[in-house]
Amino acid sequence: MGKSGLRVSEICLGTMTFGLEFGWGNTKEASQEVFQTFVEAGGNFFDTANHYTKGTSEKLLGEFIGSRRQEFVIATKYTLSQNRQDPNAGGNHRKNMLQSLEASLKRLNTDFIDLYWIHAWDFTTSVDEVLRALDDMVRAGKILHIGISNAPAWVISQANTIAELRGRTPFIGMQLEYSLVERAIEREFFSLAQAFDLTITAWSPLGMGVLTGKYNQNPSQQSRFEINKEWGKRFINDRNLKIAQAVVQVAQEIGKTPAQVALNWIRQKNEVMIIPIIGAKVAEQLKDNLKCLDFALDKNHMEKLNAVSQIELGYPYAASQDESMRKMVLGDRSPFIEKHCTWSTL
Repeated sequence: MGKSGLRVSEICLGTMTFGLEFGWGNTKEASQEVFQTFVEAGGNFFDTANHYTKGTSEKLLGEFIGSRRQEFVIATKYTLSQNRQDPNAGGNHRKNMLQSLEASLKRLNTDFIDLYWIHAWDFTTSVDEVLRALDDMVRAGKILHIGISNAPAWVISQANTIAELRGRTPFIGMQLEYSLVERAIEREFFSLAQAFDLTITAWSPLGMGVLTGKYNQNPSQQSRFEINKEWGKRFINDRNLKIAQAVVQVAQEIGKTPAQVALNWIRQKNEVMIIPIIGAKVAEQLKDNLKCLDFALDKNHMEKLNAVSQIELGYPYAASQDESMRKMVLGDRSPFIEKHCTWSTL
């Protein structure tokens, strides 16, 4: 995982569905079956958060792990408000970090967290306060490694530069939304991951289920979008359904499921290390998704999926791709420059 020596499975099990408090999750029994299926397949990497199903996700995960704590890598998060009437019950600051961490440790029934994520950047707390507080928790033995989610690239770059200069614990990973329908992180975060040796864990790798093709068959079917209308507008649109159709076509050509194809597209983006976070309502769904590990997409299928989901580079990245600009910058490119300078292609 990143620069650390921590070893994690190439698929991470997301446990936001553990519990019914969000209105679309799993019962305890169904959650345990999903957990056991993942473990039996060789998985050791679990992702949760203090916010998920109002703490039930952490409680169930801790219960399922039980006496096998040393075998597994637990990642959880803090930041999101646990009491909207209390201004200090959310955010990145030291007070919320400490009280959130202590509560998570109790729910998970563990003495330490393997990987503690900032759930989202609050644009209020200073980078220095966050780093110092996290480093204190690492030195106290309550956290082993730290990561950051849903934050701008400049914040992460600044943080890890400060950590290196001041001898503080650096982030080893970023948790970011990434899928065939959401490729925006390729603009800056891939270069950031390369520069600081950061692993990316990809949330919503199936585009909230859009890439399974189910909304192409029946766009009005019941789903979590019935609860969150705005997310429905964002994910179910003509562009995304076109991408999903291409995924379905590739799946049909190679005799695999659309979910397996969409997950393998992520795993085969070789610019950086990316670990998909998979959630499942039932064990059979998880078993199907895990079969993405049994094959690889060929070059033609990767190119087809890249083309249908391509995004605009935007400024200044598009300018760097312009041939006349490249010549103005590099002049007559020597073999050394040609070999060692790479240009991002989305």
